Amino acid sequence: MLRLWRKIRAIGRVAEPAPDAPAAVPAAAEFSGSVQIRHVDAGSCNGCEIEIGAAFGPVYDLERYGARLVASPRHADALLVTGPVTRNMAEPLRRTYEAVPEPRVVVAVGDCARNCGVFAEAYGVAGPVREIVPVDVEVAGCPPRPEAIVDAVRSVTGR
Repeated sequence: MLRLWRKIRAIGRVAEPAPDAPAAVPAAAEFSGSVQIRHVDAGSCNGCEIEIGAAFGPVYDLERYGARLVASPRHADALLVTGPVTRNMAEPLRRTYEAVPEPRVVVAVGDCARNCGVFAEAYGVAGPVREIVPVDVEVAGCPPRPEAIVDAVRSVTGR
């Protein structure tokens, strides 16, 4: 056991360097490297939520780039919206957007949030996120890979 500890101590911490920072979103210029995010599920199938959980998990660790999930829109700087906006979620999404203090950024995650995906023209769908609230960043994919979510949020944090 002691031999193993010596080997670990001799090698030290091994980690890949962080990739270059993406171009920052103009609306996010005032966040100075840290952003508080409120996640809103506007009617998704939960595929994007699983990938968001992976992006904030130990492998991709989105928090090391200055992003943190918060429970209240009043504490948030950005909204992370998933799914097509259903008729029942259109007004709550507008209210959540209005509760986020200025400056604010909206990230639409997944094909459903971008263009309603497989739910397009469904009777209970009000439309994509950009028709309800202004969107600054869109993440493609059904569901999007955690790397794409990390890149989008990094464009908001600028780190």
